[in-house]
Amino acid sequence: MTGLQNRERGYGITGAVLKNMAYVTMLIDHFFAVLFLNYMKLHLVDGRWDPRLERIYRVGRGVGRVSFVLFTFLIVEGFFYTRSRAGFLLRLFLFALLSEIPFDLALSGTVFDWSGQNVYWTLFLGVLVLTLWDDLSHYRNVLAMVGRWTVLAAGCTAAFFCSTDYRFMGVLLIFVMYQTREKDGGAQFMAAGLVMLFGTWGSYLMRYVGNDHTADSLFWSSLREMYGLFAFVLIFLYNGKKGRQLPKPFYYGFYPVHLLILYGFAKLTRVM
Repeated sequence: MTGLQNRERGYGITGAVLKNMAYVTMLIDHFFAVLFLNYMKLHLVDGRWDPRLERIYRVGRGVGRVSFVLFTFLIVEGFFYTRSRAGFLLRLFLFALLSEIPFDLALSGTVFDWSGQNVYWTLFLGVLVLTLWDDLSHYRNVLAMVGRWTVLAAGCTAAFFCSTDYRFMGVLLIFVMYQTREKDGGAQFMAAGLVMLFGTWGSYLMRYVGNDHTADSLFWSSLREMYGLFAFVLIFLYNGKKGRQLPKPFYYGFYPVHLLILYGFAKLTRVM
């Protein structure tokens, strides 16, 4: 059963359920990335992480891969249903700015960490690419076609060099969700999986190969991204209906607020 068939038949789960699951899995991911990791650092065994705790940590972070796939799917749905794409982009941009300090504090413990930017920047770049791609699609000529692919390449390049969360793989995944939206669910599943695996591997190769890392080891590390494919269990059940959602400010504000709370708890446990 595919998500498209569920929309045609009118049953399944709503967008509200998908969105809530995306936020729950994100919270789990960040709990492990901030609090659990802090706990592991305080309980080293012979100067190294406890192997048992590390296994739990890896599974917890794997849940976050599910979260990101759900968010890319939902951001594409929002792109099609929003009343104003300009307003949609503006909200993503503003909350990217608002979330940067909480993100840096929670993940690195510093107010400004230029080595990584929060996921709102990735979502903003992805929606910006879709907006320009869609606008250029109205023109049926070679110049417009070149322009579309240039826009995609520019978005991916910006994500990589600005070190946004998930880098260019994130932008590509949003683009693939857009391109496969009306196709069979299996096609969307396969396309997303390929982008997640090879997009992550490509990013790792550009960043780490030669620095005590081989191409083979980086490929196996990239396989961790495949946890995200479990998101399609929910996506295949999506019925295309919005459902009863919480107020929009709650969803936008949840990201920076929960990061600040996690940072506060992590700092408190370090002091204690």
